[in-house]
Amino acid sequence: MRDIGGVLITHEHSDHISGLKMLIKYYRVPVYAPRTVASRLCGMLPEIEGCLRVIPVGESFLLGRLFVKAFHTPHDTDESVGYRVEGDGVFALATDMGCVTDEVMEGLRGAEAVLIEANHDEEMLRYGPYPVYLKRRILSEHGHLSNDNCARLARELTLNGTRQIILGHLSRENNTPMRAMDTVRGALPDCPASLYCAPVSGCLELHVGEKLCFR
Repeated sequence: MRDIGGVLITHEHSDHISGLKMLIKYYRVPVYAPRTVASRLCGMLPEIEGCLRVIPVGESFLLGRLFVKAFHTPHDTDESVGYRVEGDGVFALATDMGCVTDEVMEGLRGAEAVLIEANHDEEMLRYGPYPVYLKRRILSEHGHLSNDNCARLARELTLNGTRQIILGHLSRENNTPMRAMDTVRGALPDCPASLYCAPVSGCLELHVGEKLCFR
């Protein structure tokens, strides 16, 4: 824990902040979030106020020796962001988005390594157990990215220099790592990029410019 310089929050949905309360209770690490997200966090976790650092979207700030910039992602919340991190290399992350906007592309383009969303297989979702309203929400432009849309995004990123792609935020009910990997790999037959799926548990140790190591 002593190696953690800060925690970057994308948005306030429970699957993204469920561990935050205990983290700040025991370690009081700085928590970075854009203004609207920060406001929501203060309402949900009043004890976070002393740890919270409000950051501007679209402007870089220094975190240790890294430059970090947030960019908006289209999701069904008042504000949701991805992050671009620049140091000796460039890493970018974008999940929880129903479509790929120009702002998302700008945030991801040129990063050597990216983590992007491959949330669902459309066929599994359409014929799966979710209620209709939830299926519509996921399939909307403020929902989540499908394997097919992720594949198109991955293809575009490799044409702009990305060499390591990690698939994340996979639905346990509407996707499998194999389906996601096969779909995205099919869009990259002649690209030199390495493709990985984020582990369900444990940590992903990333060395930008080198191979990914899992632990």
